[in-house]
Amino acid sequence: MPGSGDAYAEAVVDLGAIAHNTRLLAARSRGAVMAVVKADGFGHGAVPVARTALANGASWLGVTSMREALELRAAGLTAPVLSWMQLPDEDFTPALRAGVDLSVSSYLHLAGISACAERAGLTARVHLKVDTGLRRNGAAPGDWGALVRAARAFELRGTVRVRGLWSHLVDSDGSMGSAPSCTARQVRDFEDAVAFARAAGLRPRLLHLANSAAALSDPSTHYDLVRAGIGLYGVEPVRGLGFGLRPAMTLRARAVMARPVRAGEGVSYGHEYRAARDGTLLLVPLGFADGVPRAASGRAAMWAAGARRPVAGRIAMDQCVLDAGAAQVRIGEPVVVFGPGERGEPTVGDWARWAGTNAHELLTGIGPRVPRRYLPAGGPDATQDPDTIREFDTTRGFDSTEENRHG
Repeated sequence: MPGSGDAYAEAVVDLGAIAHNTRLLAARSRGAVMAVVKADGFGHGAVPVARTALANGASWLGVTSMREALELRAAGLTAPVLSWMQLPDEDFTPALRAGVDLSVSSYLHLAGISACAERAGLTARVHLKVDTGLRRNGAAPGDWGALVRAARAFELRGTVRVRGLWSHLVDSDGSMGSAPSCTARQVRDFEDAVAFARAAGLRPRLLHLANSAAALSDPSTHYDLVRAGIGLYGVEPVRGLGFGLRPAMTLRARAVMARPVRAGEGVSYGHEYRAARDGTLLLVPLGFADGVPRAASGRAAMWAAGARRPVAGRIAMDQCVLDAGAAQVRIGEPVVVFGPGERGEPTVGDWARWAGTNAHELLTGIGPRVPRRYLPAGGPDATQDPDTIREFDTTRGFDSTEENRHG
């Protein structure tokens, strides 16, 4: 990707949408809100998203790794942060010194954290995770008792303080078609685990179970804290229901080539696509290396010249082709890959359906070659006509503001 003054594409992140979504999630939740900013804020930028969420109702931040947590601290963010995936033999000292809370799913992890805390003369704040059915991370039911008893012993030694207990839902979005019974069973198992921990002498201040979908639709899961992930970024998380979330990212580009095509001519690798009529092809400088999924070839469309235009043929690593038909288009033509959808442009949900995946994968897959530009919370409306968000100079690319870019 050329320098920021010559970018062919960009991801426009509307921090006003992040602010709106945070406020909405906070208003519907009985507990505090943890803004999950793992994977660079689902591709939106962890630091700007975190700052915006904290200013609009979130009080916690959630990440996958200690590295992600320490990047937030290095940016000056002092809010409580929970990191939930690590190896038991890692050096936890930097995270402990930075005041990062750590999730614990096994005795080995707990012992490793306790040993680091003892050497550093610190008390580690941990959240014990119990597996209530997802069967990924989290202590299995048969291991929960031993983990709880060990945690209490380390508390008495002063190396650990159990600040929270938590688990993760299997089906809060209804994708299994059995959300009420499945979630109710997990709630019962979670409460049994909490009762056991309290009987063993633990006094956690925070219980948390709900993700975005449950935060919006199931108050029985809220407890003291809800973890807002995909909902924070404006993707409706419950199948068949809408809560007024605003999509935060618009992926845009400018066509670097416009060329005529005749009816019947093949386009892209293998000529799997043939033009139905005479028209014009647009070359879009985004491909699967940038997060535009190859699996959507043959089904996907983008917005150009006021309408959805089919992606012609296979999506390649660095580029793809649109069939603009009889529309009057040119080199430099604005193209919206996905956006809020208010004017008919495809949404990230459309692309997820075309690619046979979910919005999470699409958003986190937008690669580092695509610079991000931020619309401030309370600033210009990111959902304005996608063809006129910015002026474009065909000799330079998007006009740029350096302080608003990264990538």
